Amino acid sequence: MLIFASAVFFLIITPGPGVLSLAGVGAAYGTRAGLRYLTGLFIGTNLVGFAVITGIGAVVLAQPVLRGLLSVASVGYLLYLAMRIALAGSRIGFIAATRAPGIRDAIILQAINPKAYVVNTTLFAGFPFAPDNYTFEIVAKLIIANVIWTALHLLWLWAGVRLHALNLAPRTQAWINRAMALSMLVVVGLAIWASPVRL
Repeated sequence: MLIFASAVFFLIITPGPGVLSLAGVGAAYGTRAGLRYLTGLFIGTNLVGFAVITGIGAVVLAQPVLRGLLSVASVGYLLYLAMRIALAGSRIGFIAATRAPGIRDAIILQAINPKAYVVNTTLFAGFPFAPDNYTFEIVAKLIIANVIWTALHLLWLWAGVRLHALNLAPRTQAWINRAMALSMLVVVGLAIWASPVRL
C-alpha cells in the first residue's frame, strides 16, 4: 500500500497539463475560479479512473485511430486552455479571455487527456496489495489516490493563487500568465515527442 501511495505521489506531483493549467487558472483568475477548475479536474480524473477500472479506457487506447484522435483533441484543447490563461488580464492580443476556465473545461481536459488514462492504468492495474480481495484493493486505491491527488492539486493551486494575490502590475501579471501557458505548451510538446502516436 505504501508503494502504491508513493507511486501516486510521484505520478501526480510532476508537472502535467492538469496541475499546470490549475496553477495557471489560480494565477490568472484567483482562488474561486481555481477551486471551480479543481472541482472539474477531480470529477474528470475520477471519470477516467472509472473508465480504466471498468476496462473502457483499455478498449479506447487499444484502437490506434481512437488513440490518435484523443491525442489530437487533447493537444488542441490544451492549446486552447493555454491561450486563455496567456490572455487573462492582458489587453494585448486580439482575443480577450473574459471567462475563467471552469468545471466543464477541466472535465473535458481530463476526459481527452491520454496522460490521465496512462496514469490511472498504471495505478489501478499495477501495484497490487490485496490480490485476494479485488474490491477492497480498488476502493482503497481510489481513497488513497484521491486524498493524495487532492492535496497535491491544492498545493499547485495555492502556488498559482499566491502569484495572483501578489497584486502585481498588469504587465507583470500578463508575463506570468504567458509563462504558465508556455509551461503547458512545453508539456504538450514533450507529450507529443514521447507519444507512440505521431500527430
